[in-house]
Amino acid sequence: MSGWWGRLDERTRQEVDANVLRDRRMTAVKAVWEALRPQGPSLSEAQQVVHARYEALADRVRHRPPDALDVSSLAARAAAFPGRVAAVEALWDGDTVHDWFVVLVAVMDDPDGEGHLAIVHQRPRGPRPGTAAAEAGRALADRLEVPFHFPSPDVPDDEAPRWRASQRSPESR
Repeated sequence: MSGWWGRLDERTRQEVDANVLRDRRMTAVKAVWEALRPQGPSLSEAQQVVHARYEALADRVRHRPPDALDVSSLAARAAAFPGRVAAVEALWDGDTVHDWFVVLVAVMDDPDGEGHLAIVHQRPRGPRPGTAAAEAGRALADRLEVPFHFPSPDVPDDEAPRWRASQRSPESR
């Protein structure tokens, strides 16, 4: 941990460990980084501190189960959003902790916006996130009778064009 853990006050250490035990990695990283910011650690160093706490507390961490990707669960989440679902979209995202993952969202009309459906991480011995997200998203879109949009299912691309933007472009008309 390169000494950063030892520089944290006891209250912050307890807060970090409580977040780690509840599998709230980013909240723990934020606590470390904010507490140590005047001393100059990078965000990466704060992440390393939290990673070390995950290793130290490994047998006690209550990992959240992965989001359910079955059509019934996704449809129930979509039905809970206000308004009408106009499309189902899969988007690549990533961070230094989880690497690349896919976020499934319901693109909403009236009110305009989107609702979070699921995050698809790489699972041990499971399909690639793009494959699993494409299958789940397509199945949900079929059930809801709306378009499914995933411009880059095979290659992570967090700058791929969004569904709503493709609806506004002259080429799509």
